[in-house]
Amino acid sequence: MTASFSSSLRTCCAAAALVVAGCALSGCASVSETIAPAFADPAKYELYDCKQLEAERKALVVRTADLQKLMDKAETGTGGAVVSELAYRNDYVAVRGQAQLAEEAWRRNRCRETPPDATPASATPQRPDIKPAPKR
Repeated sequence: MTASFSSSLRTCCAAAALVVAGCALSGCASVSETIAPAFADPAKYELYDCKQLEAERKALVVRTADLQKLMDKAETGTGGAVVSELAYRNDYVAVRGQAQLAEEAWRRNRCRETPPDATPASATPQRPDIKPAPKR
């Protein structure tokens, strides 16, 4: 009877450990929204002008999307959730924190998106009153 009690106790402890581990991993997703700025330097964007902030914001959006794709891809495999958390979550949280700080600096500086150029400027402007020299 002691052996079966010991066996069932081990089984219950293993099940409880799995439940605790699952709760801990599921909590990581909700923590990233509140802790993200803690992983970024709050003074990084203080001296950036609007042009620099615009480029940085675009780069951070691209990096965030890349990391999200990598995490999604990792989660499709066996043990993927663990691999995703270990390999990509810290980078993802850090990039999200940087993006939040860049957005705050963007709003604080009252920056606006630059409109895309409708007509690209030519490399050498042509003056209509000057004609090229004739070829000999």
